[in-house]
Amino acid sequence: MPPPENPLTPARILEATEDVLRRYGPAKATVVDVARALGVSHGSVYRHFATKAALREAVTERWLDREHDELSAIADGKGPAEDRLRRWLAALFAAKRRKAGDDPELFATFMELARENSGTVARYLTTLLKQLATIVASGVADGEFAARDAAATARALWDATARFHDPMYASEWLAPEIDADFAEVCELLLRGLRA
Repeated sequence: MPPPENPLTPARILEATEDVLRRYGPAKATVVDVARALGVSHGSVYRHFATKAALREAVTERWLDREHDELSAIADGKGPAEDRLRRWLAALFAAKRRKAGDDPELFATFMELARENSGTVARYLTTLLKQLATIVASGVADGEFAARDAAATARALWDATARFHDPMYASEWLAPEIDADFAEVCELLLRGLRA
């Protein structure tokens, strides 16, 4: 028997799950709906994801991870820490704004899923805070920044910029003055960090 044209993979399942969530929302979407969208039995989906919760967590993690590569490249890159910090914060804000604006139904769905999957969100936050701490530590090492504790400073930067990445502020991200507000906050934070 020849192999199927489109073998069932976790990636295909996750793509179909996003479509189903977009269509039905997290309260009504089922594994059966995902299986139906893929043209397979729900047992086939369960062979890749043991439970509905595991599937939802994987979808949430995939959605959150989409910006990691760009942010990681900035954090681990070369050049002045001040420039990298500004670019990292801008890239995070742009990614969040893009997610909220390009697909508002899916954005709302994922916010609900993120609340359910606090472990996934905690891992995501830990990764982002480590990236920020990497930038701060390199700035301290190069004499650009004055900070005693890179991790604590990273957390303070995260908290201070919440308006530009926390989904609870998504309704403000299209305001005409938001880019000027973002630039002002970044400049204030960078002034405070300079050695």
